[in-house]
Amino acid sequence: MAYGQTGKQIGKIVKDVGSGIFNRTLGRLFGSGISANNNHIKRATARWSGRADNQDWRVKLTVPTGGAALNDFFDFQNNPLMSPLAGINGMFWPLTPSMVIQHSANYNALAQTHSNYPFQAYQNSQVDSLNIIGEFPVQNQQDAQHWVATVNFLRTATKMFFGADNDKLKGNPPPILHLSGYGAHMFQKIPVVLNSFNVELRSGIDYISTKQEATPFQSSPQNVHFDVSQTEEQTWAPTLSNISVLVTPIYSRESIKNFSMKDFVQGKLNGKGSNEVGFI
Repeated sequence: MAYGQTGKQIGKIVKDVGSGIFNRTLGRLFGSGISANNNHIKRATARWSGRADNQDWRVKLTVPTGGAALNDFFDFQNNPLMSPLAGINGMFWPLTPSMVIQHSANYNALAQTHSNYPFQAYQNSQVDSLNIIGEFPVQNQQDAQHWVATVNFLRTATKMFFGADNDKLKGNPPPILHLSGYGAHMFQKIPVVLNSFNVELRSGIDYISTKQEATPFQSSPQNVHFDVSQTEEQTWAPTLSNISVLVTPIYSRESIKNFSMKDFVQGKLNGKGSNEVGFI
């Protein structure tokens, strides 16, 4: 590079420093010998997809819309304890979880006299239980509210409708949930029952206090605080924990009756419609 060109480039950077355009990225590029021309730098703004985003592919367990369990029992909108989950009517793993998926075809071995190999008679096929294990980080009081709501949601989804309540749901088993994640052709509204869940509270982890009915107030555009009073209603959430669930796909007789192998292999039974049941 000619000295004149270097001088022009330095002069341009000095000018940019005075105008506030210069940044550390351009400085590192120039120091490494790469052209620091602003025209070659493409700026992009990081954006976190909203929980109601149609492109949301996070793994989540939700309560089916339109059912009695959502309208009469969970009622996320009017329940202060679980209102942080109202955006998706359920829970999700904020970090990519570990999943174990197993499909099996079962055969009965028919022993034959004077034969080295038995005949394999097909019996049935099934999708075994899915084990989902993921970390759940908590960095502030809003995350702590979400963690408390998630644990209470899992507690609720493993209980039958029983006790002193006198309503139409009394005596019903735990609600059926929808498993979704990773897009239309992986898990899309798969009906599952929650067999069990585990929450690992590790030792040596800090805890963040929260109060579920606490509402944020904004003291300035840069600072958002939560009004959490020192009361007995406080809950403490770990800054890092493992939440794992064991779910089993479950289908009604009507859904199985409408199953089509031809449609299944073409991906038409993956629950992409608003009222369709996703087969896995």
